[in-house]
Parts: sequence; structure tokens; C-alpha cells
Amino acid sequence: MNNHIAVDIGASSGRLVLGRIQQGTLLLEEIHRFSNAFAERDGSCFWDVDYLFDEIITGLQKAKAAGITSCTLGIDTWAVDYVLLDDAGQRIQEVYAYRDRRTDGMMEEVAKRISPEDVYAKTGIQQLTFNTLYQLYAHDSSELARADKILMVPDYLYYRLSGVMINEVTNASTMQLLNLDSREFDEDLLQLLQLKREQFAALTEPGQSLGMISEPLVQKYNLPECELICAATHDTASAVLGVPVEKGRSSAYISSGTWSLLGAELDRPINDRRAMEANYTNEWGAYGTYRFLKNIMGLWLIQEVRRLDGGRYSFAELAEMAGEAEGFRSLIPCNHPRFLNPDHMIEEIRAACRESGQPVPASPGEIARCIFDSLALNYRSELEELEQLTGNAAEVLQIVGGGANNALLCQLTADIIQREVLAGPTEATALGNIAVQLIHSREVADIHEARELIGTSFEIKSYLPRPVPQLEELLARWNRLHAAAAVSE
Repeated sequence: MNNHIAVDIGASSGRLVLGRIQQGTLLLEEIHRFSNAFAERDGSCFWDVDYLFDEIITGLQKAKAAGITSCTLGIDTWAVDYVLLDDAGQRIQEVYAYRDRRTDGMMEEVAKRISPEDVYAKTGIQQLTFNTLYQLYAHDSSELARADKILMVPDYLYYRLSGVMINEVTNASTMQLLNLDSREFDEDLLQLLQLKREQFAALTEPGQSLGMISEPLVQKYNLPECELICAATHDTASAVLGVPVEKGRSSAYISSGTWSLLGAELDRPINDRRAMEANYTNEWGAYGTYRFLKNIMGLWLIQEVRRLDGGRYSFAELAEMAGEAEGFRSLIPCNHPRFLNPDHMIEEIRAACRESGQPVPASPGEIARCIFDSLALNYRSELEELEQLTGNAAEVLQIVGGGANNALLCQLTADIIQREVLAGPTEATALGNIAVQLIHSREVADIHEARELIGTSFEIKSYLPRPVPQLEELLARWNRLHAAAAVSE
């Protein structure tokens, strides 16, 4: 029985998950879990990537202690954040977190030199203030000039384990620097940033072997002998691979975590004006696919509410209290930039409700219900837009990731979109990571067979739509709120 380990690191937590096929069923076992968060220092936000590396080592030590002497290993993390390395392979600067405010105003500055239309035609990537393009534009030019290599966060973790430098394509595409036609770094955008192609590593596809973990690390820390397999290193790309698509049914998906990423898997990009105006992105997927999706606000809202409340209630308790609160009493335009990283999320939500003449949520349950109601309504708006852009109607919406555990949000979403919602697997990201390893080891033939295996190995919960009283009036109210928020952006 072969052992496959997924290192899956998100913005708020990370874990190492063991995957094995036993009697035709894919089994998962969590080996190690750890927290993750950016730290604020001197007005800037940074990730502690040394800590992340140490936690990977700790997880592998636990795997060895559990009797795992050999395995394959893949890594996925969030996107857009990067590491600058000098010619000795050492970090030049700490790793900025995408919520750092140094990119405020950078989209407007870049637009003075190259139009957003040209950038989108080249890259197909949606305009977001924290895209790597704008982060690099804001970065100290002297540090960029010193950089021998620019790696994304998972690329850097692979490098620390193996000494091999790559720019894996699913994450590299989120830089907003890759040209859809040439499938290489765009020369005009590199020139804008005063960077050279040699400052990036080779673009690498998921499924490629990067060799073994370096022997000095194995000996120093008593680690298993692990072959490093290039996963789809953007966690959303891995999550999409882990979606067990039902044959014969058209579907859209939401990868639900800190962000909600709503979209469809396509075999060609859509980078026309309509897609640009809708701010849809064409992130590169594994095995020749594109993730045509939109970043919309997700569970970050409730994560911040829980943090500010001192963790007094679990997420499950907040969802239970929300279920007891009055529905659709107060709504917020959750995609508005004011909710990206406010000083105090609870007060920002209350202020938004007050400013729009709605009841101001007071209790934790009322605040949570406001968030979940707003997310469900936002999902409907975005799903309708997705269908118009692709020309395909989705019979079912598949929710994967942590949000699949939130029964209230899943049911609200089914009610509001008036279509079936299939929730699960919650471990889609780890499963997509492991699926690439299974294909590499030839335990499954391709991604279609891997998805069939996932679908038969894990519970997928169905939420059927229920009637919503005065749904049309509710949708009209939501559209008015959404329109007013768009004017204020």
C-alpha cells in the first residue's frame, strides 16, 4: 500500500494528510495540524515561512514515528504571495502577506502605464489589489533588482525540501504575469516591473517529480524517504481537482474557505470584455484546464468575527446561533473592499447595516446570520453571472472545502439559488493534491478516474431547495443594496 502525503496550508491553518488506497477506497488520515496567520510589524503584514517549513518537518517526523518510511509528497498553499531569493538562495526580505495595504492605489498607478484591458487580454486574470503584479509594483525596486529568483510560497517550500527551484503553473498564473497565448511570462509586464525572465524559475506542470527530499534533511530530522511530486500548488486548483463531478450533470463549484471561489472548469479561457468587466479570472488548472472563477468574499467574515469575540464560540456554535436568529433581517454587500481587512470586522458590519438603513445586528448570532444570508445571496448573483458568461446553465452547485461543513450556509444557498447543492468533500484540497500523486504513481489512470474514486470514497451531502417566502422581493432588495455598494466603491 503506497503512502501519499498532502501538505495543505491555508491562510488560517495547515496540515499534513496521509492518503492511501485500501480495497478500492481512498482513505485519509490527518497526521499533523497547525495554525497559520500573518503578523503585523511596523505597519506591514508578513508570513512566517520558516515556521511553515518547521511544521512540515514536524509532520513528517510524526509520519516516520507512525511507521511510514517512504511516501510521495505534494504541497499546496494560497496564491499571489512570493519569496525573493538572492544568488545564494537566501531570502532577501520577509514574505509580505496579500492583505498588506502597500498595494492600495497600485492598480490605478499601473493603469497609467498599461491599460487594464491590455493586462486582461494578455493574462485573463481578474483585477485584485493584492495580485502579485501589484505587489511587485509596490515592492522596493532595489530589493527586486537583487533578486536572483522569485518563487511563490509553495515553490519556496519545495525548494527548502529539495533544493529545486520551480514556478508551478497553477500558482504562477495568479501572478497576473503569464501570457495566455505564449504560456510564458509576458515580456511587456516584466518590463513594466523592471524584471527579467531569468529572475523566475522554469514553469512546471502538476505531476512532475522534483526528486527526493534532500538527504541531509532526512538524516538530521529522521524523516521518511519522500519523493516530491509537483502538486497543483494553488490550493484552489487542488480543490477543483478534488471535486467529484457527476457525469451527465452540468455544474458549477464553490471552493469555500477563507475565500469563496465560484466558477467552472473549462478547457479554454474566456478573456473577452464581458469577462473582464465581470472581473472573472482564468487561472491555469492542472491537465490543460482553466479555472474560470471569481474571488468573492468567504468565511473570512465569520473568521474575523470569531477572532474579535476572543474565540468564545466555535464556528459550529456560531452557525447554530445564526440558525436561531431571524433570517434576511440585515444584509451586507460582502464583496465591498471595506470588508477586505477592516480594523474591526464586527463594527464594520454594523456600520454597513446602519448606513443602509437596516437593523443593526447586535448578538453574535445576528451578526453570523447577517453574514450567511449575505453570502448565499451573493452566491446567487455570481452564479447567474457565471452562467451568462459561459453560456452554460448549472444544474447543481458543488460546494467543497471547509464551508461544506456549514449546513446552514449550504441550505440557505440551495434555497436562494433554487437548485440542488452538493456539499463535500470537505477535504477536497488535500484530495486534489493526493490525486496528482496517485496519477503520478499510476494507481489511477487520470483525473477522471481519480474523481470517480473520490466520489465513491467520501460522503457527499445533498441540499434540496425549499420555498423562500417573498423571494422576488428579497432579491430586489439585495440588488438595490448591491447597486448602492458598487457606486460607493
